[in-house]
Amino acid sequence: MKAKDIRSMTIDEIDGKLVELKDKLFKQKIQKSLGQSDNPFKIKGTKKDIARLSTILTEKRKKDGKEN
Repeated sequence: MKAKDIRSMTIDEIDGKLVELKDKLFKQKIQKSLGQSDNPFKIKGTKKDIARLSTILTEKRKKDGKEN
């Protein structure tokens, strides 16, 4: 997921995507611990996506707070 794509999303969409990715990360960790994961390195990518979403969400919230 690219930062440019995330910036074009609304705050609510980012919140929804963040919840979705956190759930995905949880499932990936469970699969890895059970030895069922096809590619355990996908966890790293999911964590980076979560970090990107969180960072941009914080930026948007600060920006909205200053404009009001």
